[in-house]
Amino acid sequence: MGQVLFIVWRESVEALLVVGILHAWLSNGGAATRRGLPYLWAGVGLGVIAACGLGAALLGFSEILSGDAQDYYQIAMVLLAAALIVQMVYWMRKNGRTMKRDMESSLKTNLKTANWWGVLALAALAIAREGSETVLFLYGLNSGEAISTQTLLIGSLIGFGLAVLTFYLLQLGGKIFSWRRFFQVTEIMLLLLAAGLLMSGLDHLISLDIIPALVDPMWNTAWLLDDSATFGNLVSVLTGYRAHPALMSLLVYIGYWVLVSVFLKRTTPKNITAAKLAT
Repeated sequence: MGQVLFIVWRESVEALLVVGILHAWLSNGGAATRRGLPYLWAGVGLGVIAACGLGAALLGFSEILSGDAQDYYQIAMVLLAAALIVQMVYWMRKNGRTMKRDMESSLKTNLKTANWWGVLALAALAIAREGSETVLFLYGLNSGEAISTQTLLIGSLIGFGLAVLTFYLLQLGGKIFSWRRFFQVTEIMLLLLAAGLLMSGLDHLISLDIIPALVDPMWNTAWLLDDSATFGNLVSVLTGYRAHPALMSLLVYIGYWVLVSVFLKRTTPKNITAAKLAT
C-alpha cells in the first residue's frame, strides 16, 4: 500500500498546487476575475473525466489481451511508467521555479481578452496530466506486483487525504514544509520508485528469456534484507533493491542512475538563470 499511497499523494499535491494557484488568483482579483471560477471547476471536472477514461481504456485493453501478449503489454506499461516518472521530475526541475509566474501571466492575458476558456483548458490539462500519470504509475505498479482492488482504493484515499493536508501545510509558508523542500525530497523518492519499476520490468523480461541474465545471482543478501519478506518487498518496490540480483539487473540499475544524473544536470543552468530573473 505504501507505494500506492506515495504516488497518489505526490500527484495529488501537484494537481492541488495548480488548482490552488488558479483559484487564489481568480478569487482574489475582484468581480472581473471571479467570473473565471466556473470555468476553473469545469476544467477540473473534465480533467478528472479524462484521467478516468484513460484508466478504463488501460484496463479494457488489458482484458482483451491474453497469454504472452498480456505479459508484453504489462511489461511495456511498467517501463513506460518508469520513463514518465523520470520525465516528470525533469519537467518539474525545469519549470517549477517559474510555473506560478507563467500561470499568472497567462491568466492576466485571459482577463484582458475576457476569454476564460483558457482557464478551463489549463485546469483540464493540468488535472488530466496528473491524473493520467497517476493511472499509469498505479497500473505499472500493479503490473509489476499484483495489488488488490481494496489496497488500491484505501491507499488512494489515504494518499489524497495526506495530499490535502500537505497542501495546507505548504500554504502556511513555513520553512520546514516549504515547496522547495517538498519537491527536493519527493524528487529523490520518485527516482527511486522509477528504478524499482525498471527493475520489475527487467525481471519480467529476464524471466521470459527476452534479455539474458548473464550471471544469476551475483550475490545473496537475503540474510541482511530479504526482498521476499514484507518490509524487504516494500524496499524492493520503492528502490529496485534485489537480495540476489542478476548481473544484467546490476548493470541496468547502475546505467539508470548514470543516465538520470546526466539527464537532470541539463536543467541546472536554466534553473539558475530563472532564479536570477525572478530576483
